[in-house]
Amino acid sequence: MTARDLSFAHVFRPAARPGPPPVLLLHGTGGDETDLLPLGEAVAPGAALLSPRGQVLERGAPRFFRRLAEGVFDEDDVRRRAGDLARFIAEARETYGIGAPVALGYSNGANIAAAVLLLHPESLAGAALLRPMAVLSDPPQANLRGKPVLMLSGAADPIAGPDSVAALEVALTASGAEVTREILLASHGLTRDDLAAATAWFARRAADAPSSS
Repeated sequence: MTARDLSFAHVFRPAARPGPPPVLLLHGTGGDETDLLPLGEAVAPGAALLSPRGQVLERGAPRFFRRLAEGVFDEDDVRRRAGDLARFIAEARETYGIGAPVALGYSNGANIAAAVLLLHPESLAGAALLRPMAVLSDPPQANLRGKPVLMLSGAADPIAGPDSVAALEVALTASGAEVTREILLASHGLTRDDLAAATAWFARRAADAPSSS
């Protein structure tokens, strides 16, 4: 299998140094495979970066799964697209010779990362979820024992409300994930506080996994 054969349009950048685990970058609505590359380089310097483009179009804007309205999700599509993304991760690991990645997702990208964690826990080594919310009304109990998850929420976020964020935290924690949740003085957009928190969290992941490729 070559890069051209993989099921998602994507960018792959190999690791510049040994140590950091590979990072799966998952953009928000309207982004593409280049959107989060600068963020990935900043928070996980030297790590391999794998950045796919969402395959759903909402009025021309790429997303990772369908929604019926703001905050109302097509859960059947969420499950199907999470499976598609899990298969892509497996393809990419074989093609590029990398270990299980840690996801770094923003908004819609954070939500599909959480869905993959809960539905296909073997696909990811952990996740940093920036402005996530619950997208599954009845999430499965997955085996996430020992997997680190960072959740960064905005105190004034009009999209990812506190009840939905709390529901996601409960689902991940109940599955055994080691969840760190921070509520920042922010709205739905990212700030320098997100950059600082994510950078510190990824530095700890690199220190914990010195032999990752």
